[in-house]
Amino acid sequence: MIEVLQLPFMQNAILAGILASIACGIIGSLVVVNRSVFMAGGIAHAAYGGVGIAFFFSLPALPCIIGFSLLVALLMAALTVRQHGRMDTIIGVLWAVGMATGIILVDLTPGYNVDLLSFLFGSILAVPRSDVHIMTALVCLIVVVVVLFYKELLSISYDREFSQVRGVKVVPLHFMILCLVAIAVVMTIRVVGLILIMALFTIAPYLVEKYTKSLARMMFWASALNILFVLAGLWLSYSFDLTSGATIILTAACFFIVFETTAAVMRKLRQ
Repeated sequence: MIEVLQLPFMQNAILAGILASIACGIIGSLVVVNRSVFMAGGIAHAAYGGVGIAFFFSLPALPCIIGFSLLVALLMAALTVRQHGRMDTIIGVLWAVGMATGIILVDLTPGYNVDLLSFLFGSILAVPRSDVHIMTALVCLIVVVVVLFYKELLSISYDREFSQVRGVKVVPLHFMILCLVAIAVVMTIRVVGLILIMALFTIAPYLVEKYTKSLARMMFWASALNILFVLAGLWLSYSFDLTSGATIILTAACFFIVFETTAAVMRKLRQ
């Protein structure tokens, strides 16, 4: 394993995995605390429309996915900010329309591109250095925005109505959170793919939420746990010649099962 770490593609994979882990740890914590997992899932799957646009018009994939995901996030924010009772319907429609758009555009694209599967199931070993640079810039953007608006994000995450009464700009923050989700989604697509992306968003934040007393600590430990999942998954996929993205998610799922089982046994023993 030491020798393979000297290979450029593995170095890129590790860097991309760490950057995506940080993004998913930070934004995933916001998603879990705000109980908006379904909304994040809608953005993640609708992002496939950006993949279709990139293939159909022969454009660079990452900028197209970023642009389309941000468009979906803004549209979703505009439609759900006042209609909480219809959120699931609106999200479901945007989810389906985004994926359908991507599928139709891919169907209309002449020839067959193998890279298409990497967007669905991830291809962390194929991440180029240029994408690592873009991911680094996006992580810096996420960290800066969260630090600058941390108090406001904390306030609306736990009591949105009270925050609005106290003068917090809830609507702009709602838009901002969904845009951050879109950015994190784009960063994670090449790591685990659109199909598996929500596991990296939710498992680690869910596990650490019970044992942290602040949102900042939750973000930190969720990021650290995601890094553990990614590095362990990469090692297992290399050792047993398995698909990297799926192995990372199964590693996280196994950790989740062991953790929850152990916690349940400990609760029983205390009774």
